[in-house]
Amino acid sequence: MSAHVEFHPAAQNETARVLAAQFAGSAVERDEKGGTPKAERDAIRASGLLALSIPRQYGGTGASWTETLDVVRTFARVDSSIAHVFGFHHLLLATVQLFGRPDQWEPWLTQTAQNNWFWGNTLNPLDTRTVAQRTDTGYVFSGRKSFCSGALDSDMLVASGLDSESRKLLIAAIPTARAGITLNPDWNSFGQRQTDSGSALFENVRIETNELLLDPGPLSTPFACLRPLLAQLIFAQLFLGIGEGVFAEMKHYTRHESRPWFKSPAQQASKDPHVLRHYGEFWVELESVRLLAARAVQMFDAAWARGASLDETERGHVAVAVATAKVAATRVGLDLSSRLFEVAGARATHGALRLDRFWRNLRVQTLHDPVDYKLQELGEWAVNDELPTPSFYS
Repeated sequence: MSAHVEFHPAAQNETARVLAAQFAGSAVERDEKGGTPKAERDAIRASGLLALSIPRQYGGTGASWTETLDVVRTFARVDSSIAHVFGFHHLLLATVQLFGRPDQWEPWLTQTAQNNWFWGNTLNPLDTRTVAQRTDTGYVFSGRKSFCSGALDSDMLVASGLDSESRKLLIAAIPTARAGITLNPDWNSFGQRQTDSGSALFENVRIETNELLLDPGPLSTPFACLRPLLAQLIFAQLFLGIGEGVFAEMKHYTRHESRPWFKSPAQQASKDPHVLRHYGEFWVELESVRLLAARAVQMFDAAWARGASLDETERGHVAVAVATAKVAATRVGLDLSSRLFEVAGARATHGALRLDRFWRNLRVQTLHDPVDYKLQELGEWAVNDELPTPSFYS
């Protein structure tokens, strides 16, 4: 058991920066390798940052979501796979609080803070292949799940299955080591290569009644419906961090490696007027996303503080702010991670640099939640004053 590490905002930010610098040193090599970033996950365990969003009364740091997502963004600048599994860890801690009873999640949060548990995801409600069969003491889950980010090398899982009788979605929090769970190292995408977002197999996995998140359950109250908004915020910060990361890498390359085009009036690429104009555009894009993301996170923090008193309209306005930031972060991130090569030059495409990893990571992750549907929701708000209807994904 590890001793609890108490943080103040400045200390946790410094810890995140130190870890990010460490992760940056191996990011290129690990992007090529893929697989589980075991050493990096263990470094996060040892740092105390897994307790960041856990309230102080349960042994955690008691950080706000603004502070927690700042760490996600710090990691994303150098390694968006690490940022993803770290963000999902805190999303899953929020999930048990939003969907379950205090007598369930209080011990889970306390033990997470005490033992540096890492939480993994085998939820994916769109994958309905896992079936829940009722037993005398609860259920057993059997079947497969896809897109199980962070499940490998985790200590706890949030899992879901469809009740074989009612077809209702059942969600549970269970130990990763429980008999019958097989986590497959079969994630092989061209981006986000160390999120371990492969498949899981459940073979008669025992689920106790007190492990099921039934009260209030998903999509039951406006407060419970904050869960998908937190997931969207994590992705918005992830995308923003990737954008900031590729900007910093290309800025360094432009200043120290790039050569001016032979027709350029400048002696240095960093003084070329066309290069400067492009960087000016990139700066405006990034600043816009920073402001939109900051506003969305602040609104989410306020909604979280409202707890059970949060109403549908308040939740709806947070959803609009989050969707706006998510769309902007997606578009700007994809634009920056592609167009920055235009100002860095041909040598920046050298395979050993793997500067394309920023675009690859963004392209893979943004496809999991189509922007077109977010824009449709925003269009309904902009034209018809209709706030987004809660679902598992918005």
